[in-house]
Amino acid sequence: MSPIIRSATPADVPALSELARATFCETFVDGFAIGYPEADLNAYLATSYAPDKVAGWIADAAGQVLVAEGEAGRLLAYVHSGANTLPYIDAGPDDGELKRIYVRREAQGIGFGRTLLERSLDWFGARPVLIGVWSENHKAIGLYRRYGFGKVGEYKFMVGAVADDEIILRRAAP
Repeated sequence: MSPIIRSATPADVPALSELARATFCETFVDGFAIGYPEADLNAYLATSYAPDKVAGWIADAAGQVLVAEGEAGRLLAYVHSGANTLPYIDAGPDDGELKRIYVRREAQGIGFGRTLLERSLDWFGARPVLIGVWSENHKAIGLYRRYGFGKVGEYKFMVGAVADDEIILRRAAP
């Protein structure tokens, strides 16, 4: 399957909201078996990936949301990029942030993630780019390192009362 990559539109909001919830759970609950309390997880998902929040990502003129779609237009992956919001003290005013990049488990290994990452990095152009990554996601950390990212900080990512240890990676301007 060849990836069909395109900009997200307001019509994508319901499917993208569902995709964001599903891929977060596939990655962290199913894949890494993080035992978030159900109430905390449900509250996080409802807040972070609510349709109005996802619509805001798409409407943000300073950001970009790309989606990868498969057969019948089913969304299989996405990347959300924009202005930096990570707690990195040395971030510059022009630093960008790769906010989210997720691929459904069924579509992993066929190029969606790599293509979305490269398109996002192209969109940032010569700007430095930051990304927050769960400290135990060694596969993702290795991928980002191959694209020139290096560790510059740490922070706690909250899912309800659970504080995940995250690292901040930064790619200097190319």
